[in-house]
Amino acid sequence: MSYQKQAIAPHGGELVNRIATPAQKEEFLSKANYLPRVQLDERAVSDLEMIAIGGFSPLTGFLNQADYNSVVENMRLESGAAWSIPVTLSVSEEVAAPLTEGSYIRLDNREGKYIGVLLLTEKYTYNKEREAIKVYRTDDEKHPGVKVLYSQDPVHLAGDVWLLERNAHPLFPKYQIDPAASRQMFLEKGWRTIVGFQTRNPIHRAHEYIQKCAMETVDGLFLHPLVGATKEDDIPADVRMRCYEILLENHYPKDRVILAINPAAMRYAGPREAIFHALIRKNYGCTHFIVGRDHAGVGDYYGTYDAQYIFDEFKPGELGITPMMFEHAFYCLRTKQMATTKTSPSTQEERVHLSGTKVREMLRRGELPPPEFSRPEVAAELARAMQVPVNA
Repeated sequence: MSYQKQAIAPHGGELVNRIATPAQKEEFLSKANYLPRVQLDERAVSDLEMIAIGGFSPLTGFLNQADYNSVVENMRLESGAAWSIPVTLSVSEEVAAPLTEGSYIRLDNREGKYIGVLLLTEKYTYNKEREAIKVYRTDDEKHPGVKVLYSQDPVHLAGDVWLLERNAHPLFPKYQIDPAASRQMFLEKGWRTIVGFQTRNPIHRAHEYIQKCAMETVDGLFLHPLVGATKEDDIPADVRMRCYEILLENHYPKDRVILAINPAAMRYAGPREAIFHALIRKNYGCTHFIVGRDHAGVGDYYGTYDAQYIFDEFKPGELGITPMMFEHAFYCLRTKQMATTKTSPSTQEERVHLSGTKVREMLRRGELPPPEFSRPEVAAELARAMQVPVNA
């Protein structure tokens, strides 16, 4: 496929497609009862899908040891291409032992359904503590990403994968817009500059402010909420999607925004995940990517703007997508509008700082977030969905 007419080429130059052809699918299904099986957890299923649809281009499968080590140590694949998060498939020693390199492995989801195939090229062990320190910048088991890492099995399986079939998302089929489709949509709309926005939370006023600031300089916004595995206390994806729909219906120009789901799982890796998220949006066709306060962070593990500073560790053009950096936005009581320190004359006492955490805390106390925090329609939907009796 030629990307000359499109705004930006995929990472690595070609959009990967690892969805089995009808002939491949027929062949793989004929071997269903004879192939050794590996069961995937929720994140591995998401990773398989992201590889197959090209969201993780240039990856064609789960990382081999050389690529894994290079990503952990240098944020680059062995080829030199930028890549900041290891995408791996872990199994127990008992499961790994009988598997033969060069053979096909059947991949099942947690319900035991046959969903994919791995051509095994390598089995290797890895250092979880080293990965935690390098990727998450902490070995604290309370960190949700580190917690998942430490719960993984000790052997990685590497090799190319095939997804047997691309099924419609059970909850959001109309928003399942894969990279090839999003690129076509941008082309049809004539968008040459597209800014991507990553979120795992409902959009509050600070998010809206930085999105609209970015929209002043580009052709369109690709609102791309993550709907893969998240922390237990994160607001469920279906609730978040309703909030996005309400917000877009009432407060955004309809012809300049595309809402689509990102099926990837959340890692909470802060700065490293900011790079990861940028590259994913590049594959979806975005030319720009918003990086705000504490992107993909959790708790106090990362500095407020560490996710912006990490982009300086890559040479100009190496990532191929332009980060748009924003300071922490707040509601300015003096000017009665959203602002940052770059535009507001207010003192600290005159600034209402917003966050998804604060919104959740208010709802749990039975308080409806004020208009300075969240659009009233969105706050009402959150309160209804969380079944919180809101005080009058």
